[in-house]
Amino acid sequence: MIVQDHPNFCNMPEDMRYYRPEKFEAGFIEKSMVFLLPERLRKFRRNLWHVRRNPGDDAVYMPLFRVNCVLPSEPAPAGLQGPFDVYPFYTRTTKTRSRELDYYVLFVFRDRMSWMRCKTLLEKP
Repeated sequence: MIVQDHPNFCNMPEDMRYYRPEKFEAGFIEKSMVFLLPERLRKFRRNLWHVRRNPGDDAVYMPLFRVNCVLPSEPAPAGLQGPFDVYPFYTRTTKTRSRELDYYVLFVFRDRMSWMRCKTLLEKP
């Protein structure tokens, strides 16, 4: 997997959770979701992005938009249900009539040092 303009990336941790509205709006459902970021990753909340696979056979993904995040120490978002586990929500692709749409949430980095710090924190339970 390659993320366009970001040489380094990490997957979400197993303990990641999210809030969602009772009914999703049209368009990207992820825009109405708020992710609960583990406290140990608080410095990387601006690095968490929704990414989508570019059309074609290559495995190049493109950052779409930054994820809305809260920390466990912050109040829960009003009007949203949850928190729910992100897995198995992100273990399958979305299908349209003509093709599969491949979306993920990743921590993306341009610099190697931030990526290494995040990767170390992701390995801790």
